[in-house]
Amino acid sequence: MNFVEELKWRGMIQDITPGIEELLLSEKTAAYVGIDPTADSLHIGHLVSVMMLKHFQAAGHKPIALVGGATGMIGDPSGKSEERNLLDENTLRYNVGCIEMQVKKFLPSNDSATSAEVVNNYDWFGEMKMLEFMRDIGKHITLAYMMAKDSVQKRLEGGISFTELSYQLLQGYDFYYLYKNKNCKLQMGGSDQWGNIVTGTELIRRKASGAAFGITCPLITKADGGKFGKTESGTIWLDPDKTSPYKFYQFWLNVSDQDAGKYIRIFTMHPKEMIGNFENEHNAAPHLRILQKELARYMTVMVHSQKDLDQSIEASEILFGKGTTEMLKNMPEALMLAVFEGVPQIELNHAELVAGISLIDFLSTSTNIFPSKAEAKKMLQGGGVSINKQKVEIMEMMVNTDSLVNHKYILVQKGKKNFYLVICN
Repeated sequence: MNFVEELKWRGMIQDITPGIEELLLSEKTAAYVGIDPTADSLHIGHLVSVMMLKHFQAAGHKPIALVGGATGMIGDPSGKSEERNLLDENTLRYNVGCIEMQVKKFLPSNDSATSAEVVNNYDWFGEMKMLEFMRDIGKHITLAYMMAKDSVQKRLEGGISFTELSYQLLQGYDFYYLYKNKNCKLQMGGSDQWGNIVTGTELIRRKASGAAFGITCPLITKADGGKFGKTESGTIWLDPDKTSPYKFYQFWLNVSDQDAGKYIRIFTMHPKEMIGNFENEHNAAPHLRILQKELARYMTVMVHSQKDLDQSIEASEILFGKGTTEMLKNMPEALMLAVFEGVPQIELNHAELVAGISLIDFLSTSTNIFPSKAEAKKMLQGGGVSINKQKVEIMEMMVNTDSLVNHKYILVQKGKKNFYLVICN
């Protein structure tokens, strides 16, 4: 497998230093990407760099993920319009631990030469003295070289601190350290990292008389111009406590046709022929959303699990398809709340259900799902009401504690598309 050609057809290369293809064809080496622990979870934007490492590993080389326990204390000015708030050391340490666990899930580690490794740059910066850093690193990079970087130029008018200005030196030394200690000759990252990457290659050239290389991936965008990985409810995280597997699944399922064709190349390991087959199937019947379904399937299993995928599909059936009462009863509470997050939720005193409420009263006076008993009765007679995914056929039925799902919920469906979640406390 030709690593560079693989990334090219997937649309994952924006900038590349000359000579990297010849190097990778002539020897086995290591490559790294850096991740700053600004949060206690990765989000889907981070997966671009992770996928670059996965392809690098598949090509027979060693991937290294660097979690910036030290650089996270400084803050990368690249792509930022103002200086960000610095996190305290305990928060950073916690974030580093969480991210390390996530990264290890995606990159196999074993006893082979291609075994993935996760490193923390605090391990070499933590004990380094300031005078040592300035003498051994700072003297190799001129101020004019640092000031010429786009990430610095864009901040000059509003002001950039010495702290942020020094970031490129720290990242450059990361590359130098891994070059010297891990045979790492390639750094990869997003397009905003190009300036920091070439600072590393320059430091390696000046300090070690060595040759190192860089590759960046284009900024991932949406066809409509919106920001990738952002929804109305916020960022799509990999941590299931921040973004539920169901919401994660729905994100990929709902991307546009144009974006699905782009994302399936970037975010899956599917070979070219397989992706071509999926595209042909999709183009033959776009309404079936073949690309979106495969993308959602692949991503949910990779980030979460097959069980989470199965539950997400079942949950989608309940809201959008032919879900059953049994499916609803077996749905974990957290998943149920994620599925019905945007559905009107009505609170009801649990005590009212102990004695039981007539169905007409439940739908009208108790919950106001219908504005009047007459309207509730009319739709019931037309077969337009379901309770817990089961169409109501006996208008005289009672609603009581036996009607509860997960001990506290009743799902009411009015017509084909109107759902209400009654929460009994």
